[in-house]
Amino acid sequence: MTNEDLIAKLKTIVAPYIQDEEAFANLNEDTDFVNDLKINSANLVDIILDIEDEFDIRLENEDMEKMLDVKSAMAIVNSKIEA
Repeated sequence: MTNEDLIAKLKTIVAPYIQDEEAFANLNEDTDFVNDLKINSANLVDIILDIEDEFDIRLENEDMEKMLDVKSAMAIVNSKIEA
């Protein structure tokens, strides 16, 4: 899966939870879920569950703690898919 494909899938997953439309429109690898998109911690849990479902992977607590921005999410998803 290319980075562009992965970002597109992540964008679809986070879309229902964002609070900042402008930041969402400019979503890229450096976008922070909390600071840029204004996603609250409860919704971050929902996003993690949606990512697990979408990619058919299992995320551990330490993965979840690191998944604060798009780049981290991509790295974790890629490592789980390849495992």
